Amino acid sequence: MSQEPQTAAVPNTDESDEESVREIQVLEFKLGDETYCVDIEYVSEIVDKGSLTAVPNAPDYVDGVMDLRGRTTSIVNPKALLNVDAADGESKRIVIFDSNKFEDDAAIGWLVDEVYQVVRVSMDEIEEPPLEKDDSIEGVIKRDGELVIWISPVNAVAEN
Repeated sequence: MSQEPQTAAVPNTDESDEESVREIQVLEFKLGDETYCVDIEYVSEIVDKGSLTAVPNAPDYVDGVMDLRGRTTSIVNPKALLNVDAADGESKRIVIFDSNKFEDDAAIGWLVDEVYQVVRVSMDEIEEPPLEKDDSIEGVIKRDGELVIWISPVNAVAEN
């Protein structure tokens, strides 16, 4: 009588197990009194706020355009996109996003108050967003007693 070879038990490696050990890198920045972040894969570079050229009839969330290495880049105010209280802080930096990540290959930058750091975040540190109707919020990260709101720049711009 032949016996089937016995194999050691292999732990179940479904997606939830893989996500719990998977890490992403996010760029943290300040808008008003809150800390937000975006996946670093979206970020092309960070530049100082220069002079912006106003665009007639542009949506309220577009502060203007700037010439960045020969390419006209739309500068978006994420405070207007995300309904953040704009009373606090002056926007000093621009986070330029990789145009290849946007459907129409748009050159877009977000005007932020301050850029903090790039950090690694474990997927098990991320909680579901409190509002399911808002596709721009990927999740909430609890770290060091603070909440960091993880934003999808593509969904935030697409919703408006």
